[in-house]
Amino acid sequence: MADVAGGCPCLVVEVIRTERLELVPLEVRHAEEMAAVLNDPALHAFIGGAPESLEELRARYVRWEAGAPEPGTTWCNWVVRVQEDGRLVGTVQATVTGGGAEVAWVVGTAWQGRGYASEAARALVGWLRPRVRTVVAHVHPEHAASAAVARAAGLVRTDVVHDGEVRWESVVAV
Repeated sequence: MADVAGGCPCLVVEVIRTERLELVPLEVRHAEEMAAVLNDPALHAFIGGAPESLEELRARYVRWEAGAPEPGTTWCNWVVRVQEDGRLVGTVQATVTGGGAEVAWVVGTAWQGRGYASEAARALVGWLRPRVRTVVAHVHPEHAASAAVARAAGLVRTDVVHDGEVRWESVVAV
């Protein structure tokens, strides 16, 4: 198992391929297409806030590309591309600190219900498994679809609640 606190394995974020998807390292140039994908207030029902403008999203992607300001923390971000038509449909991300990673995913509402989030989250967690000991996600207790994605990615619901969200985790035995 790699020591992620030292030379983090996420420094070289690579393309991850699944049967139907490609997880492509996120770049600022993706902001324009992603602004359209994420421009639905329904995506914020469980996380709060509102869709970002193109300028706001581009600025966030610039920050993400620059990397985490905290020493020992690495941000790993991918856009989710459907191989069949080349369209971007969402994002997955991992914040790696020490021997663990916190993951998140979002798929635009027009592409939900097709299993893309589960497929992308499984691929992300699979990519992380040899690199970290613990993978964690936080899911709103009423967000059944996101809980199903966490379960599909091999995470197990815990009794821990943080900021109103339930902790899901997978611990790899050493």
